[in-house]
Amino acid sequence: MNGKIKIGIVGYGNVGRGVRLATYQNGDMELVAIFTRRDVASLNIDDPNIEVLNVSEADRFKDHIDVMILCGGSATDLTQQGPYFAEKFNTVDSFDTHARIPEYFNAIDRASRQGKKTSLISGGWDPGLFSINRVMAESILPKGKGYTFWGPGVSLGHSDAIRRIEGVKDAVQYTIPIESAIEKVRKGEMPELKNRQAF
Repeated sequence: MNGKIKIGIVGYGNVGRGVRLATYQNGDMELVAIFTRRDVASLNIDDPNIEVLNVSEADRFKDHIDVMILCGGSATDLTQQGPYFAEKFNTVDSFDTHARIPEYFNAIDRASRQGKKTSLISGGWDPGLFSINRVMAESILPKGKGYTFWGPGVSLGHSDAIRRIEGVKDAVQYTIPIESAIEKVRKGEMPELKNRQAF
């Protein structure tokens, strides 16, 4: 027993690879296994201490993994995988479909309570770290107004959602902020921006 938090990763795309690298930066963590739906042999993990297994084998690690980090996409993966794993493991995920967070919370809460586990949802950039930044800024500037402008750049989540549409071979979604909206904010006009009016 080395006293480290034993980590499992479900899903090995961009997020999963990032989580793997992050575990190496934290001396109190030990990555035990990566679970994937892909062909296991296609994942080249240059670390003999990490098992790479099909996701169907995760259940047998219930007593060996302290926290399972769910790295699937919000559009289709986490809505299925989240409740399933939350009943069996303590979990962390970065579910980011804002409008569906209450529904997702309820599903995870039921599963976690059933399994007597703990789950942290939506712990990514936004919602997550960016949300904490908003709270801090709004406490410092209580009469200010928060705005979010993304881009220009590629949206990994949106690109993933588009690629999952039947018949789509490959796709990339770019997010580009609307300059006129940015200028209004910079001028202190405090506009009311609805969805699609900022980027």
